[in-house]
Amino acid sequence: MKAVVYETFSGLPEIKTVPDPNGSPGGAVIKVEATGVCRSDWHAWVGHDPSIVLPHVPGHEFAGTVVAKGKDVTRWQVGDRVTMPFSSGCGHCHQCRTGHQHICDVPFTPGFSHWGSFAQYVAVEQADLNLVRLPDALEFKAAASLGCRFVTSFRAVVEQGRLKPGQWLAVYGCGGVGLSAIMIGHAMGAQIVAVDITAEKLSLAKSLGATICINANDFQNVPKAVVDATGGGAHVSMDALGNKVTCFNSVKSLRKRGRHIQVGLTLGSQSSPEIPMEDVIMGELEIYGSLGMQSHAYEPMFTMIGQGLLPIDRLIGSTTDLAGAITALMKMDKTDEPGVTVVTDFG
Repeated sequence: MKAVVYETFSGLPEIKTVPDPNGSPGGAVIKVEATGVCRSDWHAWVGHDPSIVLPHVPGHEFAGTVVAKGKDVTRWQVGDRVTMPFSSGCGHCHQCRTGHQHICDVPFTPGFSHWGSFAQYVAVEQADLNLVRLPDALEFKAAASLGCRFVTSFRAVVEQGRLKPGQWLAVYGCGGVGLSAIMIGHAMGAQIVAVDITAEKLSLAKSLGATICINANDFQNVPKAVVDATGGGAHVSMDALGNKVTCFNSVKSLRKRGRHIQVGLTLGSQSSPEIPMEDVIMGELEIYGSLGMQSHAYEPMFTMIGQGLLPIDRLIGSTTDLAGAITALMKMDKTDEPGVTVVTDFG
């Protein structure tokens, strides 16, 4: 099969012909019909994830068709249309046994723990536990963005943030995760402040439901601007970027008893951000991390998509081929292009 492969961290990835993957007894092989290019792929490529073994095939946001299944797989048949959360479970540890396979003790994560979906085929483990059936009306290219950014935002806003209609949601960073959170918050009846440094991204955020857009370049004290705009601070605030400044500012943007959700990965030079702990104590603030979503928790999200409340196709910025995936990956930390880049051509 054809696949994007890199042999050194930060080295130039290349399209190579590599052996087709073999499925395990409990696994399956998926023909990749679409895969997103995510900032997490960039973190892996530059070497921020010590678990990656080189050479490596990136990619974790995928949707496709089952082309082979192991002898122990009972829920799936060849031809089924599927996707999978990027952080999936082993099926045996305590977290998996209690329904929290997204934080599995030994997670299966294509594009990180195993070769990923920047390829014509990808092998998955524990197919009965980890695969998710796609609704017939959901296109592959739209479904590809669900595997990381959208499901992460959905669980972060709905479960971790416990956002309610009429409340204020502040979103720092209007990339794929942030735009997803804005769309979800708007569908839930919340008021939303979007914060970014790019006018084009803020314009897209506005079109997806942001009530107020703040360009951080225009304000010396961004949290104060958010507090003033919301009449006392956000009920829920999310750092969707993974930056020391945006993490700090997100916490400072909360009203008393507000909830900060950390979704953006604070890796490399952005690790160990400062937390204004005095504010956390005096305001009885809550701080949560949020990592992906369990495969069994997709149905409420699919219902909202089917009802037209979450027009996820609007998050797609562009489609490309495997060569375009390399370009998008390498400029991920510099690009200001709005929306999600999705690979749909694997020929």
